[in-house]
Amino acid sequence: MYPTSLTQLARANPFSAPLFSLQKVEEPQQNLNGQRPRRLAAAATADEGDSCEFGSQKYFILCGFGGILSCGTTHTAVVPLDLVKCRMQVNPDKYKSIGNGFAVTIREDGVRGLAKGWAPTFIGYSMQGLCKFGFYEVFKIFYSDLLGEENTYLWRTSLYLAASASAEFFADIALAPMEAVKVRIQTQPGYANTLRQGVPKMFAEEGLWAFYKGVVPLWMRQIPYTMMKFACFERTVELLYKYVVPKPRSECSKAEQLVVTFVAGYIAGVFCAIVSHPADSVVSVLNKEKGSTAVQVLKRLGPKGVWKGLVARIIMIGTLTALQWFIYDSVKVYFRLPRPPPPEMPESLKKKLGLTE
Repeated sequence: MYPTSLTQLARANPFSAPLFSLQKVEEPQQNLNGQRPRRLAAAATADEGDSCEFGSQKYFILCGFGGILSCGTTHTAVVPLDLVKCRMQVNPDKYKSIGNGFAVTIREDGVRGLAKGWAPTFIGYSMQGLCKFGFYEVFKIFYSDLLGEENTYLWRTSLYLAASASAEFFADIALAPMEAVKVRIQTQPGYANTLRQGVPKMFAEEGLWAFYKGVVPLWMRQIPYTMMKFACFERTVELLYKYVVPKPRSECSKAEQLVVTFVAGYIAGVFCAIVSHPADSVVSVLNKEKGSTAVQVLKRLGPKGVWKGLVARIIMIGTLTALQWFIYDSVKVYFRLPRPPPPEMPESLKKKLGLTE
């Protein structure tokens, strides 16, 4: 018989795992000190061969480095597609489709014109990746400690959402200056061709505000995007191992685990693109124009205008997100960082719910 209050909590939680089933669970072994090993949903003890402990300073630093590589390199690689997408958003009459956008850009600026904005893209998104992935790991452990082991499991999706939103808040502050320069270079032909030309010109015209006027719409775009990116990825990985992958994660090779990471990342990326696209359109127009506000731009674009360039963004963000998770997880593998398996119900909660014999 399940205890009523805990059973209702587990069933009522909208972010809980699929309904559990009654099964016999072996008692965990005790260590030399007579204490049972603790296993958090968001953490796990380091296995033999790991280069550091989960949650250590080295762990966070290398996670941040993984974020730099995953975000900086991938966003820079898709600069041509991003350039066309931004131009479709701010000038849909001239750039009517993805193919037309590429053709017009090459005709006017040559093939080299497709690389405009690569420098601010690389610097800006490297800094964003450092904060996004590094702080996500920090906040995930911090919030898990606040919740406790059992609530961490029961409310793990809420934990992912809160940790990713907190991390992205700081990541966007790091990204905003370079994002503003990138959009100005890409969407205003003749304004500036390089980062070294764009930064002093923007500062002379509008001061420091030029680099941060887009931070609020950037939060509107990136925070929902990142919440979806991390929460959807974490839960998709969990579901893939449970229902799709024919063997437990512990029996999968590192290469097989990275394939699961890539697939889960792409699925998450599609949802990311959809939820964040309206704000992305506002950011693109806002950084192009002087004196406009996010509300003014949103009213002018209208319900249809904010969805311009969605197909290009789905292709770009889906691929980006998959590659970012793949690179990030590969960095963890290369540096032998702890990589906790999908979360499992704590033994204490199983006993409270009557799932052990």
